[in-house]
Amino acid sequence: MKKPELLAPVGDFECLKSAVQNGADSIYLGANSFNARNRASNFDLENLKKAIIYAKLRNVKVHLTLNILIKNNEFKDAVDLALDAYNLGVDAIIIQDLGLAKYLIKNYPNIPIHASTQLTVHNLEGVKQLEKLGFSRVVLARELSISEIKNICQNSNIEIETFIHGALCISYSGQCLFSSIVGNRSRKSWSLCTTM
Repeated sequence: MKKPELLAPVGDFECLKSAVQNGADSIYLGANSFNARNRASNFDLENLKKAIIYAKLRNVKVHLTLNILIKNNEFKDAVDLALDAYNLGVDAIIIQDLGLAKYLIKNYPNIPIHASTQLTVHNLEGVKQLEKLGFSRVVLARELSISEIKNICQNSNIEIETFIHGALCISYSGQCLFSSIVGNRSRKSWSLCTTM
């Protein structure tokens, strides 16, 4: 079994330092647009570069969240942001929008694409489909039991990530748009990535 990787969300540079200094193997963060944590401070490109440098000097991976549905008129800007972030050194991009993911996988195959929990992947068939599409990791829905997660890990060839603490969603995993409308807030949580 591969050693689990502890991921932590960071909404600003102070959170980044705290996560890194307290043992996170990876962090995930959002830019100023196209992420589900729009109430966090988030990172413009200049601060994203500083965050990447800070994390990489301490052997911590950085994942960028582009984990919302993208409108047609936003598509080019979302692609540009993904490419800018990758060129700055992010290790992976966490995506909800299948069209954006498929475009990046097809045209930029060197960029690791992770399926966001917003895709609500809750079974082996969904994981296998995303694996066929070229995703390198799937963040599972939070409602799964340990035995369901174990079954998925044992029967797929893709990295699996699960949330272990802090989910504040009032709806089912991945339905953050509904949660944000009803509760008017985004979520913060910790994740664990492993292949069992």
